[in-house]
Amino acid sequence: MDQDNAMIPMPYPLTRRLWLQSSGALAAAAAARLPAQEIARPKVAAIFTELRHRSHAYNFLVNLMGTYLFRGQHTDPGVNVVSFYADQFPTGEMAREASRRFSIPLFGTIDAALCLGGKSLAVDAVLLIGEHGDYPANELGQRMYPRKQFWDQIVATMRRSQRFVPVFNDKHLSYRWDWAKAMYDEARQLDIPLTAGSSVPLAQRVPPIEVPAGAVIEEAVSIHGGGIESYDFHALEVMQSMIEARRGGETGVSRVELLAGDAFQRAKADGRWCDELVNLAMAAENKADFQRQSRPGSVPAKPSRQARHALIVSYKDGTRGTALAVGSTADRWNFACRVRGQAEPLATALYNGPWGNLCLFTALSNAIAHFFKTGKSPYPVERTLLVSGILDAAMHSHATGGKPIDTPHLEFAYSPQDFAAFRETGESWRKITIDTPQPTTFEPYRF
Repeated sequence: MDQDNAMIPMPYPLTRRLWLQSSGALAAAAAARLPAQEIARPKVAAIFTELRHRSHAYNFLVNLMGTYLFRGQHTDPGVNVVSFYADQFPTGEMAREASRRFSIPLFGTIDAALCLGGKSLAVDAVLLIGEHGDYPANELGQRMYPRKQFWDQIVATMRRSQRFVPVFNDKHLSYRWDWAKAMYDEARQLDIPLTAGSSVPLAQRVPPIEVPAGAVIEEAVSIHGGGIESYDFHALEVMQSMIEARRGGETGVSRVELLAGDAFQRAKADGRWCDELVNLAMAAENKADFQRQSRPGSVPAKPSRQARHALIVSYKDGTRGTALAVGSTADRWNFACRVRGQAEPLATALYNGPWGNLCLFTALSNAIAHFFKTGKSPYPVERTLLVSGILDAAMHSHATGGKPIDTPHLEFAYSPQDFAAFRETGESWRKITIDTPQPTTFEPYRF
């Protein structure tokens, strides 16, 4: 191997199986010993920032490398993870040990992971996880995760190989709008199947509301309990997923504001969002009385109900939307909206499962597996493109003390898709309960 394709030093010998997995001999050997249905399983390269307990890479790979419960059914993802690339190795990292135990090569470059040590693309799909890890924040407070840098290296390998395969990008496309748009445009130019986004829109809804397709949404609120930007993203994706099928479809966003501190208090006093919708969304959470375990080693705390900041979205078609941070808990995902012609607003709380946000990744992993096998996204990637732009504009607003940011570049339309078949409906939580021990090591699920 040349220097660019070298694997990182491994604390164990290179066995014949590992050599087969990291060379062009893999396909021939597999064809000689595996049934036809196994050969057809897409080979997936996992490109991630770090693999440690409860990192996003951990949460995806325990599903995609084993079996999992979706809607209470034991589900084989139908894909084979065949290579790793890890960008960082923090204390408690699991990539090296998982590579050894599961005989999945851990490569030192993204190109080598995509080519399995050879010279051309040797996988059928790419899992791009640019979340978590020790990366700096810029002057706007945006964590500069290397999603775009990973993407550029992935596409360079595809271009050289003249073969283009599906890519799933975890969370928003990039913290910068111009980079997010460039990724989207390049995928369209090269016909790369691309999807992205949050796990939360696929969570169980309690009660199981459906926003009528073609309805006029007068106002919507989406509530989370996490940090600025990182959890605002999820709340925005929830809101988009709920309202994008309104009358006329999505037509884009004209203005964005992120209000905190005194600016938030003034906006609240001025009635910039509907308190009734906020109260109904929080009441849905109260009524559901979700049962969750604490993370192993954590100390349970009673969630606060103090609102902290608001992200106000003015849609081109006149719809009003607000993402609110309420309290301090990673387990809060609530939504409410007012539909024209309906006497009562719709409200729901999204349940992230008995193990908290770890459970959210099961439904998203199931959707990703479908995408890798079919090349068809279960929901529009334009949803995440729009949210990426909203979030970037919001952080620019925040940096100026909450001044509105006009967003003519976000006034673009897209058509919604019915993604109900990919949402968890709660049957899984009859089998995984608050009495089921959470995993503490990297052990792909075996249900």
